[in-house]
Amino acid sequence: MSNKAPTIVAKLWNYCNVLRDDGVSYGDYVQQLTNLLFLKMADEQTKPPFNKPSIIPRKFDWGSISKNISGDELEIQYRHILENLAIQKGLLGIIYRKAQNKIQDPAKLERLIRLIDDEKWMELDMDVKGEIYEGLLEKNAEDVKGGAGQYFTPRNLITAIVDVIKPQPGETIGDPACGTGGFFLKAHDYLAHNYKLDRDQKKFLKENTFKGWDIVTEVVRLCAMNLYLHGIGSDQSIILNDDALGADPGDRFDIILTNPPFGKKSSVTIFSEEGKMEKQTMSIERQDFWATTSNKQLNFLQHVKTLLKIHGRCAIVVPDNVLFEGGAGETVRKRLLEQFDVHTLLRLPTGIFYAGGVKANVLFFDKKPARTDGKPWTEKLWIYDFRTNKHFTLKENTLKREDLDDFVKCYHAEKRSNRKETERFKAYTYDGIIKRDKVSLDISWLKDESHGDAENLSAPDIIAQEIADNLESALDSMKELIVNLGRK
Repeated sequence: MSNKAPTIVAKLWNYCNVLRDDGVSYGDYVQQLTNLLFLKMADEQTKPPFNKPSIIPRKFDWGSISKNISGDELEIQYRHILENLAIQKGLLGIIYRKAQNKIQDPAKLERLIRLIDDEKWMELDMDVKGEIYEGLLEKNAEDVKGGAGQYFTPRNLITAIVDVIKPQPGETIGDPACGTGGFFLKAHDYLAHNYKLDRDQKKFLKENTFKGWDIVTEVVRLCAMNLYLHGIGSDQSIILNDDALGADPGDRFDIILTNPPFGKKSSVTIFSEEGKMEKQTMSIERQDFWATTSNKQLNFLQHVKTLLKIHGRCAIVVPDNVLFEGGAGETVRKRLLEQFDVHTLLRLPTGIFYAGGVKANVLFFDKKPARTDGKPWTEKLWIYDFRTNKHFTLKENTLKREDLDDFVKCYHAEKRSNRKETERFKAYTYDGIIKRDKVSLDISWLKDESHGDAENLSAPDIIAQEIADNLESALDSMKELIVNLGRK
């Protein structure tokens, strides 16, 4: 991070501590910063050396709250601004959709406006602006109780994933659960720094490379602002505020990079083409899905396989239950192994996600054309165990990019056929996997040196949640079995 970025982050963040006494959460604070920062930068763009026409109506612009206005008059004007910008089209509408003023004390709102007004934001380098906002988002994610931790994927993990996926100029990249936009930012950096892009390629990278979805309005606002500050996108938002699982959007991508939200169960059951059971009130039918389930993670896995172009490649973060759950889980794994080249699984350690206690993995697979010889596309699944005897925390021992150097080396992105087994990297054949109970991909071989060591046990609430998840998984499998028996 540059010298300037942490100074501004600290200044803005210290003021949050004052507002917390009034009940303004970290998340609400970052939302208010987003609302005000966009107004300030839009105002700066109307002045030299930019001299651009204002994209915001004058009576709702930065000048309408930054000069000669205070008290209740300021609070009322700010509310009017949010209400009117929320109904605008394009990027404006996305950033201000459902925006509300959560700072009820007009004097403190005025102080925040002064803090933002003291900086010339458009004069800051694009990287610095981006770093400042990313720094605020990360601090928001660190607030486990009220922050957006589940929407913030560790950036060093994303960097390693992008390094092995190796996006190329002209390729399209989608994320159906884009959160605050981490995958897009790292892919953008990779393309900008590893290729000498011509004018057309730069325009494509800025406007046509990325497309994302997220169901949470507040998170979509953060993502849209994050990309805007990094110079990604145009007046039309490339992020949609929508439930990605609701339908096949028709878009097809060269690359899917995604970390769907944690939490297994959904209140909506998505029915596959074969799911003939009587539909519940909250249900969606997807003829492109292989299995009917209320497991969100399995549904995202089925969704992303649809979004890929032929020969497209995917990296998706999945929790352990996706690797071993029976019923719909077994069906999805079988079909995926048969119809796609499922070539790599990275087992992640705990302690790297802001949503605590998560046992997750990154599954890498490529989409292939339909085969007529009846053979599966997956020949070998290579598993890298980055979990056993690896211990990270969010404070003292954080995950660094160099911690994943060995995985990136073993992945051998340049030519995967040159892979070699190591202590942490093993290959498992399709024939061997398909014979495993429930076609489980939950495979480990290293001895856990902390086994039996009480100091290395998870916290009681995490252990309790794991037990609850396993019971819930077993109940889901029983329900699906009963339904299938009833259909026969």
